[in-house]
Amino acid sequence: MSHTWDPDRYLAYADERGRPFVDLLARVPAENPRVVVDLGCGPGNLTALLADRWRSAAVTGVDSSPEMIEAARAVVGIRWEVGDLRDWARPDPLALREPIDVIVSNATLQWVPDHLELLPGLIERLQPGGWLAFQVPGNFDEPSHTARTDLAARAPYAEHVRDAGVPTSRDPVDYARVLLDLGCEVDAWETTYLHVLTGADPVFDWVSGTGARPTLQALPDDLRPLFEDEFKALLRQAYPADSAGRVVLPFRRIFVVARKPQGVPVP
Repeated sequence: MSHTWDPDRYLAYADERGRPFVDLLARVPAENPRVVVDLGCGPGNLTALLADRWRSAAVTGVDSSPEMIEAARAVVGIRWEVGDLRDWARPDPLALREPIDVIVSNATLQWVPDHLELLPGLIERLQPGGWLAFQVPGNFDEPSHTARTDLAARAPYAEHVRDAGVPTSRDPVDYARVLLDLGCEVDAWETTYLHVLTGADPVFDWVSGTGARPTLQALPDDLRPLFEDEFKALLRQAYPADSAGRVVLPFRRIFVVARKPQGVPVP
């Protein structure tokens, strides 16, 4: 089932969502790359950091959401493209496509089922010695996700949301093994951020802009408010506010930086 993204809602927590991107980028020691691609660039605010860091590079931002790309076009000096990141991982038997020096993908691969299978194709797109860096959420066992899953499985919601997209990821060791088998140097790690949120239902506001959005959009207009009310109640119970109205949202994220072998064919 298709869904659309809302750049404004996504950017409501721009600082919190941006920190993992900055932490990921800090571990990519590429020098003077010519071609840099951001797969799943969203509204482009973080892609701009790539252009700032590597000023001589040709930077391209790619996202499957026309709404996100339309918002990104406000950032000048970067090529923006509506596209599916899976196309970037497809074989190029005639070697017609330009090799890439750095591929970055921030909080995107979790939306692609079986995305482990994409890693060999993405490594193939790189120049020898090029870099692949990505970050995915690793918090799918947390109430922010399980409450939605449990609620969506109940009547009268289940029949409407069974085909809604649900994000998923693997553990760092799974990504590391695939990339090590491809001959890459690999740096993989995880971090749990503690986001301090405020507002009436801040965790709902957070997830409704990302992981819960496909489920919410799949519901008919007459059921969505009821689902949202029940979902908010579950989240308030799982993430209670303190006396000052602050809610702490733990958020585990998984990071991988891999370097393609230099001058050695990738199997």
